[in-house]
Amino acid sequence: MKIRSLDCYRSPDPVHGKRNYTYMDAVRSSLGPRDVAVCGIAQYAILCGAIVGYTITAATGIMSVVRSNCRHYKGHGANCSQEGTMYLVLFGIVEVVLSQLPSLEKVTFISIVAAVMSFTYSFVALFLSAAKFAANHRAYGTILGSKIGGPGGVSAPTRTWNFLQALGNIAFAYTYSMLLIEIQDTVKSPPSENVTMKKASLYGIGVTTAFYVSLGCIGYAAFGNDAPGNILTGFDEPFWLVDLANVAVVIHLVGAYQVYAQPVFACYEKWLRSRYPESGFFHREYALRLPAGRAILPPPRSSP
Repeated sequence: MKIRSLDCYRSPDPVHGKRNYTYMDAVRSSLGPRDVAVCGIAQYAILCGAIVGYTITAATGIMSVVRSNCRHYKGHGANCSQEGTMYLVLFGIVEVVLSQLPSLEKVTFISIVAAVMSFTYSFVALFLSAAKFAANHRAYGTILGSKIGGPGGVSAPTRTWNFLQALGNIAFAYTYSMLLIEIQDTVKSPPSENVTMKKASLYGIGVTTAFYVSLGCIGYAAFGNDAPGNILTGFDEPFWLVDLANVAVVIHLVGAYQVYAQPVFACYEKWLRSRYPESGFFHREYALRLPAGRAILPPPRSSP
């Protein structure tokens, strides 16, 4: 369904029609103004939920690095508990600085780095899970998962909650679908934007699904029903490799946060400009000089 929405970037013709620069513009031109509010609430609720989740996960990743080093040097039985508030604040400060980038076009390099980091921690997690599975000499867990009741089993509400949580994790893994139109707006043509984005989406979904399924199956075979939510937390050694993977997670989330937050920033800035039409502060662009001497400015918008 989301792949089909790529044809809505231009309307009424998907190749020569007028551009819809955002998801809301596409909804307005395809479904009418009455559905804009409902779709807008859904889109921005998902985006805001995603960036909140990324913030918490990033802080958890930093805590995992500290805990891994603590257990390595003080012993695996050492008390390495810690508070994550400081890491939340540090992550927020970094994102405040990066949020000065004016649009998705300006976070391309950050997106590339984030993608490389994603492959890095995925490969590490897959390797560690496969090594543990091989060391066990057998597969833990069952096809049907944890049983209900009895010794070693769980209650029916817990089993239901875990099932629903798993569905939520699957949905959360593909939240990028809320940004397809905004990402498509950064694609150059020819060929037409919808053709390029369809190919990129199919390749991207295929690769990520292969990683998700492989890691899920091998990780479950290695840990069974005791598999942790974050598979990396199930390993302490080699600590340097676990640290590398967790650092990659944090760097990935730094970039992913910006990709998801930029449309939220743009919507809020648009509302401020309409709310205060006489204020020069909200209608003027401010250049931020980098050490290299170049200023970050929004790119000029091409005509339809």
